[in-house]
Amino acid sequence: MSSKPPETAHWSHVMAQLRRLFAQRFSLLADKADDATIERRIREAVELVGATPWILVFAILVASVGLNVNSTAVIIGAMLISPLMGPIMGAGLGVAIYDFALVKKSLFNLAIATTISLLVSTIYFALSPLQEAQSELLARTAPTLWDVLIALFGGFAGIIGVTRQERSNVVPGVAIATALMPPVCTAGFGIAHGEWTFVAGALYLYTINCVFIALAAIAGIRILRLKRHGFEDAVVERRVKLSLLVLVLGTTVPSGYLAVRLVKAEYFKSRARSFVAQEFSFEATHVADTSIDPRKRVIELTLIGEPLGAQVMKDIEARLSMAHLDSTRIVIHQMGDNRLDITALRSSLLSDLYRDSQQELRKKDEQVQSLQKQLEQRDALFLKARDIADELRAQYPAVSRVVVSEGIAFQDGADQKQMLQLSVISARPLAAEERKRIDNWFRVRTRSDDVLLQFEGGK
Repeated sequence: MSSKPPETAHWSHVMAQLRRLFAQRFSLLADKADDATIERRIREAVELVGATPWILVFAILVASVGLNVNSTAVIIGAMLISPLMGPIMGAGLGVAIYDFALVKKSLFNLAIATTISLLVSTIYFALSPLQEAQSELLARTAPTLWDVLIALFGGFAGIIGVTRQERSNVVPGVAIATALMPPVCTAGFGIAHGEWTFVAGALYLYTINCVFIALAAIAGIRILRLKRHGFEDAVVERRVKLSLLVLVLGTTVPSGYLAVRLVKAEYFKSRARSFVAQEFSFEATHVADTSIDPRKRVIELTLIGEPLGAQVMKDIEARLSMAHLDSTRIVIHQMGDNRLDITALRSSLLSDLYRDSQQELRKKDEQVQSLQKQLEQRDALFLKARDIADELRAQYPAVSRVVVSEGIAFQDGADQKQMLQLSVISARPLAAEERKRIDNWFRVRTRSDDVLLQFEGGK
């Protein structure tokens, strides 16, 4: 009987030790809860009854406000209190252990939760005065393959956390990572404002999250070998696997296409920025603005300074293929070539200044005319006052002094009023009938009812 060489035996021993260390360190069975406890935890979180729907409503409102004001912290808070993970985990458990009654119950509760979420978020965004789509909201409208990976990895972390003997903070972390709440709220925003591309993109992201969290739960429960409840029929098992495959492919393929398109767009932007930095470096010409459109493969530049010649531009365009930017078009706006535009701008500014100065002059003229009118009225009053005094003394010899003036009368509860005031000083007190005649005469003489008379006599 031949024995192993010493070196082979040594390496076999080392590998055995590493396998034992790996098994001890990464064993999922070491602190696993019993099957009954795992099922009870997941089943308890499936049904939306009692306080759970109210928690969902307020979580949706918090998430909607966070998206509306573009606050990441508020959105994270909404994800922490969201109860949407329960039905998804329940569906995964039901498929894994062939408990199709649990699958139906979980999907029914998930449908109710989704409907409530869409309704509440739609009402909020329809009533909100903030109508603009913020960046946090726009980020949920174009899911890619990376969202699939996030949901899958988050689902694995979630099912491992649920199956431990001690409760952990894994599930809240999974809720944050997979972001179930924001896509539903984004769909509500789209419904409220008629943005159906938002609705489609957000609901697609929500579907990705639900499917791959449930898929991770199925795989995790199968790995942990929880006891199956249903009858193990080969036909049923094959049908379940086929349904899962169709569901996975249906959600993965579009996101894969979007991911490829995103990667290509980012690659094009990176190459275009490098090309612009390298090729448009001149002493007398500088790039003022850069716009890159990956879909149309267009690089649009605004240059200031000395205009670039046609030959220089031709040489730059010839080097596009060397930078892996084939079929790319460069659009140049050179400020140096826009002298006519600058002249037009100068003319426009002068025209605006002239128009403004004309308006100011008209306003000043109106003010001057108003002041002149007031002065003329005052001069006319002074001339009229002399005639009034002479006429009064001629009619009433007892009148020794007459004062005619303008004044403003103030009275409680009424607006101020400009008045003409007549003060009559006489050697003797004038009779009431005389005062009445003077009052009537003064009103007719001045053609004004806003008069105030004052009589003094016998002093």
